[in-house]
Amino acid sequence: MSKSTKSTTKLIYKPDTQSTDEYILFVNPEEYIKYSKDGGSIPIVEVVDSFDIFYSNQGNQGKLGKASKQQLENVFGTAKDIDVAEFMLKNGVMQHAERIGAGDTAHINLSR
Repeated sequence: MSKSTKSTTKLIYKPDTQSTDEYILFVNPEEYIKYSKDGGSIPIVEVVDSFDIFYSNQGNQGKLGKASKQQLENVFGTAKDIDVAEFMLKNGVMQHAERIGAGDTAHINLSR
């Protein structure tokens, strides 16, 4: 029997398209796709890998650090992790998806 591995995918939110600032949330790609298609009917705890929001000011090439409460307040209007995660699930872009399963497809942002 093969060992099951958990795959995660970055969900990226850029508050300004001209900036290199990015906020990153790690999600379960399978559950995120279902969440997106079903309009959020899946419980958010099944979609989000961790409620930690990460930040990079160097785009996808930069080092990730945990976003400060002040950064979250300034960008999302709240520092409450579940509210920020819900916003990112609705407005973020999946950057990379690993193989989900035989015959399954995922939305992949190839521009990154």
